[in-house]
Amino acid sequence: MIDVRGYVALQLHAHLPFVRHPEYDDFLEEDWLYEAISETYLPLLQAFDRLTDEGVPFRVSMTMTPPLVAMLRDELLMSRYARRLDKLCELADKEVHRTRKDATFHGLALHYQQEFRGLRALFGDRYRRDLVGAFKRLEDAGRLEIVTCGATHGFLPLMQEYPEAVRAQIAVAVAHHRRHFGRDPAGIWLPECGYFPGLDAYLAEQNIRYFFVDTHGITDATPRPRYGVYAPIYTPTGPAAFGRDAESSMQVWSAESGYPGDADYREFYRDVGWDLDLDYVRPYIQPTGQRKNVGIKYYRITGRTAHKEPYDPGRARERAAQHAGNFMFNRERQIEHLASRMGGVRPIVVSPYDAELYGHWWYEGPMFIDYLVRKTAYDQRAFRLATPGDYLRENPEQQLATPPLCSWGAGGYAGVWLDGSNDWIYRHLHKAAERMIALARDYKQPTDLERRALSQAARELLLAQSSDWAFIMKTGTMVDYAIRRTKEHVLRFTRLHDQLRAGRIDEGWLAHVEQKDNIFPEIDYTVYAPR
Repeated sequence: MIDVRGYVALQLHAHLPFVRHPEYDDFLEEDWLYEAISETYLPLLQAFDRLTDEGVPFRVSMTMTPPLVAMLRDELLMSRYARRLDKLCELADKEVHRTRKDATFHGLALHYQQEFRGLRALFGDRYRRDLVGAFKRLEDAGRLEIVTCGATHGFLPLMQEYPEAVRAQIAVAVAHHRRHFGRDPAGIWLPECGYFPGLDAYLAEQNIRYFFVDTHGITDATPRPRYGVYAPIYTPTGPAAFGRDAESSMQVWSAESGYPGDADYREFYRDVGWDLDLDYVRPYIQPTGQRKNVGIKYYRITGRTAHKEPYDPGRARERAAQHAGNFMFNRERQIEHLASRMGGVRPIVVSPYDAELYGHWWYEGPMFIDYLVRKTAYDQRAFRLATPGDYLRENPEQQLATPPLCSWGAGGYAGVWLDGSNDWIYRHLHKAAERMIALARDYKQPTDLERRALSQAARELLLAQSSDWAFIMKTGTMVDYAIRRTKEHVLRFTRLHDQLRAGRIDEGWLAHVEQKDNIFPEIDYTVYAPR
């Protein structure tokens, strides 16, 4: 192993809310999953597998949240995605024919035809529709370190009044991770990086060794960490906190100066689902005729005006390689500077991103990662790509400190998830948590039917607690859907609670709800029992 002066940890947070609607043949919000598979998860798998097959050394940390894993392992959703791929291939074939005399766009149509056919082969032939298994094999091969999250990405600082609810979010997630990946998670991505003092004790109960916080979660810790975010801190009960490095994050995230805004990269907002004749694209948009992105985009960002120039894949690939080199160079200088001032302590630069940035929002993102891994492995000696788990094994002695209540997002202190647009949900979530705890306390020896109802009540509460709904209400996108989901899960929980208390469980309705909200089939409702 090469002796280096420091480490860089790429952390990709792969998460989507649990969206599954068997009651509809076609549901718009399920597109969140299908687009992420085509544009992020399959391209990342392809890049990681290619690097592995070629013997290029790398280590990347990646969250795969329980809702995402559950959807990727759901037969209904995967069969629907397979049909989506078939439709994309059909549309790409039509585009090749339509543009056959168009010198500007025909090459791009051929590009998408090849891409979609390649994705279909990856999904159906190489991975046998099991992407979770594909990511697991990369972890088994020592390339990835897959961490978990809250069971449904519930925002934990706003649950701290109910310790059992916090414990359930963590314990259910760890059990789910163990079931699908065959091992305990070494770390956890706290939903929305939300931490409150004392949360580390719940993590320690589940043998979680580390978690992530935003920058100020480290810099404002008590006592103040001497190395800032460039070394982890141990919390009072043991788990280590790693802080986000703002410099490397901004190089990718920033809307003004980040790489994804380069003029040569593909324009996300120009899609043939909107640009072409409605009758032509009708078979590939919503059955209602509502237009949507279909994944074929012919233009590059160009500039800040509405005028867009045709996309050039070769030119964009060159830019991805240049940006990977720039990112590596900046990390070299950063590591060298930090190492010279940390008195022999080797720094770690933690660069966390939503995984969906790479490929979905930034089409060239997986290319960037591929180039970055190769350049890091062969073109420099200042740092090594490593995971937080690697760092702790090699650098076990760290400072003890306690982070403050914090989150990422605007303001950094939970304001996104507790705001005038969404604060009404918490009285209902808290009442449901209170009732679930009481049910778990009171039902010591339930009948089989009562156990099913109790377990389903736990699922409905967890789904209602998803931080995605509050986030969507705050940001103003798909608000009606987020409100509907919150209300539906709370109402279903309440109906189950009332039926249990009345001793009159509607088994037919229960079976319907179990089939619809089928996440965590292994759940044990006693996870909510008071300690």
